[in-house]
Amino acid sequence: MTKKKFNLNKWSRKVHYWGAFVVALPVLIIFTTGILLQLKKDFEWIQPSTQSGSIQNLPSLSFDQILDTAKNAKNVTIKDWSDIDRLDVRPEKGIVKVRTKNRWELQIDTNTGQVLQEAYRRSDLIETLHDGSWFNSSIKYLIFLPSGIVLLVLWLTGIYLVLLPYQKKWQKQDTNES
Repeated sequence: MTKKKFNLNKWSRKVHYWGAFVVALPVLIIFTTGILLQLKKDFEWIQPSTQSGSIQNLPSLSFDQILDTAKNAKNVTIKDWSDIDRLDVRPEKGIVKVRTKNRWELQIDTNTGQVLQEAYRRSDLIETLHDGSWFNSSIKYLIFLPSGIVLLVLWLTGIYLVLLPYQKKWQKQDTNES
């Protein structure tokens, strides 16, 4: 029985072919959402632009005042702190962003308490799709993480396959010169 010789070229092509097939859908999601995340500051549909308050670097609202203002917002239903995901204080802009658990964002002037903007924030949803956690935390680690690793292997084998003809050309030149 003869022992088969390992062929890196053939192995790389098979890995490239089957790896691309296996990770096609997760990688499509990662690429698409990655492009949207790159553009999030450019399109208000993805992430609302940051407004400026009346006075910068002088926040004077208390947490209770922020909550009261948020409760009175038109489009957002906030009853108490449990409806709020986080506060993003921007003293240099004179605002506080109130981000709700249902993905709405309020921007409140930290001096006057006026709501400057109410908008739906899609960037957080897009981020959870991008890393796979929107589907399930297990999917994030069992499908999206391995897809990223396979994508790295595809990149490496792709580089090898691109350089292979040049390597053969250089070898031929070396043997012809000797």
